[in-house]
Order: sequence, then structure tokens, then C-alpha cells
Amino acid sequence: MDSGKILLGAMAGVALGATLGILFAPNKGSDTRKKISKKSTEYVGGLENQFREFMKSVSDRFEQMTAEAQKVSNNGRTKAEELLKDAAKAVHPKD
Repeated sequence: MDSGKILLGAMAGVALGATLGILFAPNKGSDTRKKISKKSTEYVGGLENQFREFMKSVSDRFEQMTAEAQKVSNNGRTKAEELLKDAAKAVHPKD
């Protein structure tokens, strides 16, 4: 399972648990709404940070893979050119 999905599920579970705990606490409605608003703001901020980190890791990995693919492509091109030269020498040894 993807670690991003696990992390998102855990954060959602924590947020839901905190919200339910606040809702069932014996406080005035206005206090409860303030607590819910504060907690939701905290969780949204945390999720935003984790999403940014996740996207950065995906971006970094994509760049690594692109660089590796470019190396493989260049090595393959070089090898193909060498083989073509060798084949041309074998067909026309005096050139």
C-alpha cells in the first residue's frame, strides 16, 4: 500500500477522532465551534505540509528517473553508433 495513502488515512482518522471528542465534550456550543475551527485549521495546515513534502519527493524521484533514462538513452545511442561503424568497417574494410 502507498505510504501517502496510509499517512492520509491516519491523519483523517485523527481529525475525525478529535472532532468527535470535541462534539461530545460538555462545553457551550460557541466554545465547541471555536475548538472545531481551530483543530480543523491545524489539521489542514498539517495536511498541506505533508502534501507539499509528498509532491517534492515525487518531483525529485521523477527528476532522478529522467536523468537515469537520459543516461541509458545516451549510452544506447553511443553503443549503436559504435556498432554501425564496426559493421561499416566489416562491409568496407578499406574505408
